[in-house]
Amino acid sequence: MIRTAFTDTFGVEHPVLCGGMTGLGTAELISAVANAGALGFLTALTQPTPEALAAEIARTRELTDKPFGVNLTILPTINPVPYDEYRAAIIDSGIRIVETAGSSPAPHMPDFHAAGVKVIHKATSVRHAVSAAKYGVAAVSIDGFECAGHPGEDDVPGLILIPAAVRALDIPVVASGGIATGAGLAAALALGASAVNMGTRFVATTEAPVHANVKKQIVANSERDTMIVFRTFHNSARVARNSISRQIVEIEERPGSTFADVAALASGARGRDRVLGQGDMEDGLWWAGQTQGLIHEIDTVANVVDGIVSEAEEIIRHRLAALVQPAATAV
Repeated sequence: MIRTAFTDTFGVEHPVLCGGMTGLGTAELISAVANAGALGFLTALTQPTPEALAAEIARTRELTDKPFGVNLTILPTINPVPYDEYRAAIIDSGIRIVETAGSSPAPHMPDFHAAGVKVIHKATSVRHAVSAAKYGVAAVSIDGFECAGHPGEDDVPGLILIPAAVRALDIPVVASGGIATGAGLAAALALGASAVNMGTRFVATTEAPVHANVKKQIVANSERDTMIVFRTFHNSARVARNSISRQIVEIEERPGSTFADVAALASGARGRDRVLGQGDMEDGLWWAGQTQGLIHEIDTVANVVDGIVSEAEEIIRHRLAALVQPAATAV
């Protein structure tokens, strides 16, 4: 067993997280993550209403008696989101661990603190992580450039970002982006992180609520099969390489292009329905990290977590220890 400040703070067996993933963070996957001894997050905004979120929390509790949390991603939207109501549903349902992402968690912290909720904020830069810590979050998840989704605009990879965040913070740091193996967990711990967050690896599991074609494509893809879209709109996002992501990048490169020119192609509903739901891998955007190149099979969540932790333990106890030799004795 690997015990860290993260496992102690959040009461989980393994220093492994399945962070919030829109459309995927539902009871089937998150209960499996919890039952495997890791920490998973339902995604609040995957549910159409706060009442539906409360029902999904209750459904998850029917499937596990271990800790799990809820992700609340705070972003500007065309149609206003009743964040206060979602926050109330989280608190009233007795959730005690929340992952925030997107904008600052500051407006939500007083209510979360009053309810005894521990907040993990996901950040893509050290400066944003430090800012979140000042508001009283219990941990920071630091997202390197390798990640699926939005890596920020600084293009700093985890090998640099993780130790930089650890040096600047006095709360547990979760390494996010670029992690899919036990070697990645061991490396993150060596860099000072207290846990790792994985997304793409958990998509390629039996319990992930996506079409089988998505899981097969992750296994087939290499580390080169992603693209950065929305770069010219200062909202960079890493997605899987396919016909739609290539079209979006081509449109972005045209002088004077705006998001309106790619909006239909980039529709989240299109990606969820046609790719994640129907398995048409070329007809919508879908999130995937460079870790695709490290994922070679579809397996159960329990096997994935157990395998990663066991591999990390073996590396720490044996492979690395064997490299340290006693100094030669002078004669």
